Amino acid sequence: MDVLGTGESVVLGTGYNGSVFMAKSKTSKHKYAVKGFHLNGVSGEKMQQLEAECEIFLSMDHPHVSRLVDVYESESQLHLVMECMEGGELFERLSQRKRFSEKDSANAVYQMLLAINYIHAKGIVHRDLKLENFLYESSDTDHLKLIDFGFSHIWEPNTKMALSCGTLAYVAPEVLKKSYTSKCDLWSLGVILFILLAGYMPFSGAEKMQRKAIEDGNYSWRADRWKSVSAEAIELVKKLLQKDTSLRLSAEEALAHPFLQKRFSVEDQTCPTELIDQSAADALVNFAKASQFRRACMSVMAWSLSNEERAQVRDMFIAMDKDKTGTIKMCELKEILTSKFSICDTQIKPIFDALDSSQNDEIHYTEFLAAMVSTRIAMHDDLLTQTFKRFDCDNSGYITVDNLRTVLGESFNGTEVENLIAEGDLTKDGRISYEEFIAYLKGGDGSDTMNEAAAKIVDTQLKQPEEERAAPALGTLAWAKGKAGGLLPFSTKFSTSSQLETDCRAMESMQVNTSGTMQSPGAAPGASDATPLVSGDAPPADKKKEQLLCLAVS
Repeated sequence: MDVLGTGESVVLGTGYNGSVFMAKSKTSKHKYAVKGFHLNGVSGEKMQQLEAECEIFLSMDHPHVSRLVDVYESESQLHLVMECMEGGELFERLSQRKRFSEKDSANAVYQMLLAINYIHAKGIVHRDLKLENFLYESSDTDHLKLIDFGFSHIWEPNTKMALSCGTLAYVAPEVLKKSYTSKCDLWSLGVILFILLAGYMPFSGAEKMQRKAIEDGNYSWRADRWKSVSAEAIELVKKLLQKDTSLRLSAEEALAHPFLQKRFSVEDQTCPTELIDQSAADALVNFAKASQFRRACMSVMAWSLSNEERAQVRDMFIAMDKDKTGTIKMCELKEILTSKFSICDTQIKPIFDALDSSQNDEIHYTEFLAAMVSTRIAMHDDLLTQTFKRFDCDNSGYITVDNLRTVLGESFNGTEVENLIAEGDLTKDGRISYEEFIAYLKGGDGSDTMNEAAAKIVDTQLKQPEEERAAPALGTLAWAKGKAGGLLPFSTKFSTSSQLETDCRAMESMQVNTSGTMQSPGAAPGASDATPLVSGDAPPADKKKEQLLCLAVS
């Protein structure tokens, strides 16, 4: 990880588990949010909370859930590198408008429910849903994403949780009694919908007064604020703010409520299947025909896509996810491809198996994105470079068998990594250089173009001095398959994994001195004045103008 430029630190926010800073990629110039934690003196209980947040966040793969890009850990610090949601909080947008129209409220809540239904389907309860924890992707879009899994918990159905947590004004009555299930999130969503429609908090006042009102399910009802709200909207609010959890709607039930189903006027409505065009179907078919190494490259490439690139195809994924659980099942894929396109039943299973790289009988969002790369999403040079860097996790300038094993595990879709590397190793030296990688992905599988590219690479390599043959240092990343299935950016055992040792050393070795330039250990001048790249606490006021928080996210 590198540091560049100079400038003031930008603190995006401070939560229960640490401050969040603005960061910038040196290569792509994309902005990221970095959440930092000091580990010195951290108790075992607090460390378990941090590990739990990372494990949950790493397993998230949905269009309406903020993405965790990288995790860096050293003995003294832990950093989460996340996508930067530049559109700001839902709270901020509501503060500007005072209240939302029914159409805008329904659109926002529908997106929130997609995220909630997804995490609940994965056995995860958020436990701190509020206006501040839903962010807009950008200022010119209404696309919302759920953030902050600091209070989230992996939950076993038919059991009750006992830890009282969350933000009081949004907390469900049963949480205060320390005996609750995943339906506590639906109460919190009811509070959010209430505020959007009416423009005021249902529970307010002193803490003791709030607690009593919440426990009784007695929300403040101002008739003048609700007289212009439709009966369907009011019904949904009341079914979410239902004290009796057996009568409170689940996320799946709420998604089917008439208020949300009628969220757009007739002229605005588009049949979901119309979003899936022929080029998307062609992309799925072509992905199934691609070689295993090409599929692996496209799968890794999917994690480097920008928000703008993902936006080109995410609505198609949501449209194919008929049951709204956040993944595509075989029956859902078959229904779309056979009913709308000239794709026969015998072609469906190979397509599904190719997309299901985690082999858990469902297609995850990033697996779907992988199929869209090169057909619906341009395979540009920056994307290729970032993908090579993700594979080159030891920063050697080559992709080796060990690199593939670190990134993909022992195999990918049943193919051993030793066989995978042979596909892209054009010069047959047991490793893949940057030039070979680009030629392979741009040339096609086993074509004359590939042979010609291989010859050119050999000629170029022979003309270079040995020390210049490797590609420039391209940063480090450690990848592994996550416990939840699908390709995830880091092993969920990050706290003890040796896969992160290189990343940790890189993080520790790159600091910012008071002149705003990169300082590495061993550089004598000003070394003692160096400031850690990111801190879990906001920097002192007199240091803010001296600190630099632009970094390169691999």
